[in-house]
Amino acid sequence: MHPWTHRIRAMAFVALASCASPAIAQAAASTAHDYRDRNFDYFVSGDPAAPRASHTTYGLALMGGGGKVDAAFKFIAERAGGGHVVILGAVSDDSFDPADGAYGKSYMTQWGPVTSAETIIFHHREASSDPRVLAALRNADGIFLEGGDQSSYIKYWKGTGVQDALNAHVKANRPIGGSSAGLAILGHYSYTALDGGSMESKVALANPFDSGVTLETDFLHIRNLESVVTDTHFSARSRLGRLITFIARLQKENDKNIVGIGVDEHTALLVDENGSAKLAVGSHGSAWMVTPQEPAQLVAGKPLTMRNIQLTRIDAKSRVDVPAHKVEAAGATITMSIDGGKLVEPSIASKMLMRDRALPDES
Repeated sequence: MHPWTHRIRAMAFVALASCASPAIAQAAASTAHDYRDRNFDYFVSGDPAAPRASHTTYGLALMGGGGKVDAAFKFIAERAGGGHVVILGAVSDDSFDPADGAYGKSYMTQWGPVTSAETIIFHHREASSDPRVLAALRNADGIFLEGGDQSSYIKYWKGTGVQDALNAHVKANRPIGGSSAGLAILGHYSYTALDGGSMESKVALANPFDSGVTLETDFLHIRNLESVVTDTHFSARSRLGRLITFIARLQKENDKNIVGIGVDEHTALLVDENGSAKLAVGSHGSAWMVTPQEPAQLVAGKPLTMRNIQLTRIDAKSRVDVPAHKVEAAGATITMSIDGGKLVEPSIASKMLMRDRALPDES
């Protein structure tokens, strides 16, 4: 018998028998187990057939990648009411990594308590219409998006039931978070990497219309990030230049006031239901808000010129009003300009931000 048949029967039996016999319900639920399908891999810890959380609280865990921040995962578990957490990831081939269930195990042993943690690793777009996958998402009290390749998320999920389920999850006031590629798609606007590469700041600044500047404007609709484009591994990979370019393009093409939020490695920005945010305890770096003060000069094939860009460092003492684009007790704030694809007066900005290495690569 197929493993998921066991699970479906177990969930139905638990629904009928849980009132009369908790022991029988637990025994029935225990038939859910890890397995591999052609379109996705499934890993489970805990009891996915148990009742869901009685109450959840909306929140966002924005993780820069490059290392886990325990407080960010605990934030999701707490706001999920200790209920069911679903972890989503994607790979572009059929390779199998036995460690893919590690997030779920950590939710059960370290970041919880939670009732269950289910991990679904997508191999093909067909998984996004699989009723088993969609049922797990509908039952999720909290969701975490793994790192990897955000282009896979776009290709596998956009225009499918998974996209609808993620947006419905947010509307239902349930928490969601993502790390690295998972963070890259959480903003209302996102960099998709659909060309198969990873855009470098120097390339984006030299030509904002380079074919590698692939941007998405209608994928996830995350409350409090309606006017935000996110970026990851921010300082370590010198991504300020490309984030400025993304903002310039998006503002021009959408006629909206858009800001960028970059998050450093081993760092997380936690956003509550009101849009108030702070760094997670245990973060090793900073988060950054990039706020343009005037439109960019954009000409296809020519370097970017954009003046009066406000760059604000968010550190452990800072408090952010994300919807209002304001930072209280900022770690540092400067106003910079890009002229012909180059940072104006780089020595001033370098002295303030050298330790974070967030400046565009000028080589």
